[in-house]
Amino acid sequence: MRLAILQMQAKAGDVAANLARIERAAEDAAAQGADLLVAPELAVTGYGAGEAMTKLAEPANGPTAKHLAVLSARLGIALAVGFAERDGDTVWNSAFYVDGEEPPVIYRKAHLYGPYERGLFTPAPPGATVFEHRGVKTGMLICYDVEFPETVRRLAQTGVALVIVPTALPVSDHSELIARKMIPVRAFENQVFVAYANHCGADPLFSFAGLSAIAAPDGSLLAEADATGEALLIADIDPARFAASAEANTYLRDLRV
Repeated sequence: MRLAILQMQAKAGDVAANLARIERAAEDAAAQGADLLVAPELAVTGYGAGEAMTKLAEPANGPTAKHLAVLSARLGIALAVGFAERDGDTVWNSAFYVDGEEPPVIYRKAHLYGPYERGLFTPAPPGATVFEHRGVKTGMLICYDVEFPETVRRLAQTGVALVIVPTALPVSDHSELIARKMIPVRAFENQVFVAYANHCGADPLFSFAGLSAIAAPDGSLLAEADATGEALLIADIDPARFAASAEANTYLRDLRV
């Protein structure tokens, strides 16, 4: 499979503008042969939409999901996109995987970060959201989830080869450590690919670290973005290329619990 990541400067509260940006990226990615595009956490609403988030939240089968399904079918590319999900009175920090007319796969964030997220969203129970994409078993997490080693290990133990992570990593004194060291370590210690799609620039509430990346099972980076500016990263995901790494680093087989 060929994977694309959009490092994106979203417009807080402007769903139409954000969907238009995702559409342009999907067109570019499809033209380069990609069959999956990953956009950041809450890419649809913008991460810093604040109190407007609850009004912008949609059901998993709402207008945005239907719009992305049409886009996916037209371009022949699947989309993994962060959005605010409403289920009755509950609002989740979610992401959906949309592949044409197939029912979307929904992941809800389990580990909410800081008072901002905890004031807007309900945390989901930890679990393993797994689906098949073009023959590659794939799992999904959102941002802070991936910073807990247990979450990636849980997915790895189901046999996934790829973990996609829409994120909203802010600028901090440890953002580079997370994006450039922790993410490759998560890939290496579980012998999986990790696709980390971040925002860039700033909105009225937050400044974002960029540094999106696609990490391989041997801990190398197949593609990486700078700290500033939008970017479209593309890499081929071929687990067979890293068979030697899996054979040499047998963490999953040797794990004792």
